[in-house]
Amino acid sequence: MRVIRLAMAALLPCLVSSGSALAQTGGTFVNWEHPHVHPLELTPDGTRLLAVNTADNRLLVFTVSGSGDPVLTASLPVGLDPVSVRARSNTEAWVVNHVSDSISIVDLTTFNVKATVPTDDEPADVVFAGTPRKAFVSCSQANTVLVMDAANPLAATPTRIPLQGEEPRALAVDPSSSRVYVAFFESGNRSTVLGGGNAMGPGAFPPNVVSNSVGPHGGANPPPNAGSAFQPPMKPGNPTPPPVSLIVKKGALGRWKDDNGGDWTAFVSGSNAALSGRPVGWDLPDNDLASIDAATLGVTYASGLMAHDMALAVHPTSGRITVVGTDATNEVRFEPNLQGRFLRVLAATVDPANPTAPNRFDLNPHLTYTTATVPQAVRDLSLGDPRGIAWNAAGTRAYITGMGSNSVAVVDATGARVTQLTVGEGPTGVVLDATGARLFVLDKFAAALSVVNTTTNLEVARVPFFDPSPLAIKQGRKHLYDTHKTSGLGHIACASCHLDARTDGLAWDLGDPAGDMKSPTGQNLGMGLVALGTSFQDWHAMKGPMTTQTLQDIIGKEPLHWRGDREGIEAFNPAFQSLNGDDAQLTAVEMQQFEDFLATLTFPPNPYRNLDNSLPTRVALPGHFTTGRFGPAGLPLPDGNAVRGLNLFRPPRLLDNNLAACSTCHTLPTGLGADMSWNGSRYVPFPVGPNGEHHLGLVSMDGFTNVTMKVPQLRNLYEKGMNLTQTRSTSGFGVIHDGSVDTLERFFSEPVFAFQSDQELADVVAFMLAFSGSELPTGSTTTPMEPPGPASQDTHAAVGQQLTLTTSSPTAAQLARLSAVLTLADAGKVGLVVKGRQGGQARGYTYVGGGTFQSDRAAQTVSASLLRTLAAPGSELTYTVVPRGTERRIGIDRDEDGAFDQDELDHGTRPDDPASH
Repeated sequence: MRVIRLAMAALLPCLVSSGSALAQTGGTFVNWEHPHVHPLELTPDGTRLLAVNTADNRLLVFTVSGSGDPVLTASLPVGLDPVSVRARSNTEAWVVNHVSDSISIVDLTTFNVKATVPTDDEPADVVFAGTPRKAFVSCSQANTVLVMDAANPLAATPTRIPLQGEEPRALAVDPSSSRVYVAFFESGNRSTVLGGGNAMGPGAFPPNVVSNSVGPHGGANPPPNAGSAFQPPMKPGNPTPPPVSLIVKKGALGRWKDDNGGDWTAFVSGSNAALSGRPVGWDLPDNDLASIDAATLGVTYASGLMAHDMALAVHPTSGRITVVGTDATNEVRFEPNLQGRFLRVLAATVDPANPTAPNRFDLNPHLTYTTATVPQAVRDLSLGDPRGIAWNAAGTRAYITGMGSNSVAVVDATGARVTQLTVGEGPTGVVLDATGARLFVLDKFAAALSVVNTTTNLEVARVPFFDPSPLAIKQGRKHLYDTHKTSGLGHIACASCHLDARTDGLAWDLGDPAGDMKSPTGQNLGMGLVALGTSFQDWHAMKGPMTTQTLQDIIGKEPLHWRGDREGIEAFNPAFQSLNGDDAQLTAVEMQQFEDFLATLTFPPNPYRNLDNSLPTRVALPGHFTTGRFGPAGLPLPDGNAVRGLNLFRPPRLLDNNLAACSTCHTLPTGLGADMSWNGSRYVPFPVGPNGEHHLGLVSMDGFTNVTMKVPQLRNLYEKGMNLTQTRSTSGFGVIHDGSVDTLERFFSEPVFAFQSDQELADVVAFMLAFSGSELPTGSTTTPMEPPGPASQDTHAAVGQQLTLTTSSPTAAQLARLSAVLTLADAGKVGLVVKGRQGGQARGYTYVGGGTFQSDRAAQTVSASLLRTLAAPGSELTYTVVPRGTERRIGIDRDEDGAFDQDELDHGTRPDDPASH
């Protein structure tokens, strides 16, 4: 967890290796694909509508008085990737910047950022509650809520509330302002995995409990899923499927069962729990909703709602909390049985006085889920990917946005569907005007505001705003998210599991007993090294559970999937029919659009790296415990040193059974296999395939029954893991392909790895957490134990960092911070921009090196030393570190038409219109 990035030491030791450089693509635009949380807000007097423009890093202010269309009155820069906005008053707004790890406090009279408040990693939302007023900020990656004085948030260190749940994002306040509610975006659904595919012999983890003869299926592995048989039936002539792990789910009666009714409770939490590697009493609390007392900061929880709690609102009269999101049926095995029906779009209401008895209801009551496909007219009634909810003042209508269905569902107080509204592409935020006569919807993908008449339930206006996203994003994004276009029932899409192009935190068994075997012939088997395996096997159609993988930076990193059994993204086209249930696959043009969009997806700044992107030498490891290999199990791991971890990862240390280094397979900087093969004297490039697909290395030495496996990337490991050393875990799935190994330290504790102490384990765990970010040593084409790896599409750790100067005399700490980021910019590692008001005008500056900033007037430059003296109350200046290559667009030429922003305003043209200059 990154704790208040701006409070990190300003001058950190420069440990950046002269290795792999950042490989950001997209030119002047970097796509992190972060989701909206609360992107739309009315000021208390109802006269202004506030909207975040995530792609443009801005807050938009619209005038909405009267019955006319919203009129854009201000567009002001904030931090990177703003995802939420809240009005503290008619004159002050707080904007939550997801990449900048900050809150921009905006003066709505001067239209300038007057203060920047640092937060924990990946802030998501903010609300105000309590007496005196406090600000509550959810920080999704850190799993915390920060509490600070709303009137003076920088006066003291915030109070940090650690939460027992994954990805706390959306917030709401009860009518009395005495409680704050927090929804967990990745709460899980009480499903977990039991080991069954470990081939490393006795003592290896996890134990193969699925194959244990005392289990409910007598040790049959894989166990049948339909009585004593498989459904669909196994294809005649296929070899015996490999033994694999098994997903089980805890039901309403507290029993852990598989999809065939096999009761595994004794092996998950009961007397035989040790047979699955768990302590007796192990459980998933499945916290969906946290309730924080605004006075005492005490926390209680509600559970049993759904797998992904995406948005929430409090009923204005009853005080009941309504949560909307999705629930997965991942306990059901095999793709044919899940086709078109692997997910439900739900709402749940919770009575604060009785949170243990939630009421859940399907937001698509017209669907029976008995077939995988219905006529398009029926699909078009479905709501997909819900991201926002707003109640009218009377509590008789709730409006729920469907980001995937491009619609808004209207339900009554009982949850019954009243009607559906069609709006622009990607609706997320939703608010009603003061009278309730107009509904405002923020269409994220369309970059527009939809205005809906709530009497006629018709969209009466659509107000576009500037979107600097490249065409590849605008054209290809719909193929990931559009539920009406890409599924048989209209409520699911690829993004139903790959949420926001990432993961759902779950595992799925998408095998097919009736499917075909597939040969790995033609792939880069073992990268030409005998040590990496010579016993490759064909891929079996019954592959067992696999955790959902991120879509970030997968293009050019083929083959795809955990096993590497998909040659390229084109090989997934049949899944639009076989899994999503659609009538047809994407056309060749659409598939190319999809691929081009996926190619823009970039890993965000790593929360464990130092400001200069170097590896940290001391990483606290809360939640990581000893495994018993070198001493008693269950004790906290010592602090780790990622620099020592990197050295352990590379030659000359051969941690893998003294035969290979970690980096022999997991090349730097991605962790993926090499796109090369050893020819006996050097590594040579592996030929590219007919669709431009690459051939990164596959291995056959992982020690699992799925023998032929792709070497997986390691850049999002800090987001993974469950806990089997303690009795409670916030996740049911861990690391490796099926999620059956709970933690990194457990994986590295296998006897095959030649560690010598828990300290060495801690050091490598620290390196794994800090892995993304590039700037790591590169391999060599002549070193068999460390081949060169493909470049990584990720982000420098300093990107997003912000500092707002309010006076002409910065403090020593502020000067040190500015010096540090100027040094990074001079080295070409990052870009640096400054925004603020000067002489009553909104101005921008981009650092061009040598201590000089170019202003948004082409004829004007200013020195770094002079610029900082221009800050004053009402003329505050905010410095923001941006990805290298984006600084000109973000700082001084917003529409990239070659005419600088203030020059355009001086000449009466528009800085947000490339056709106007």
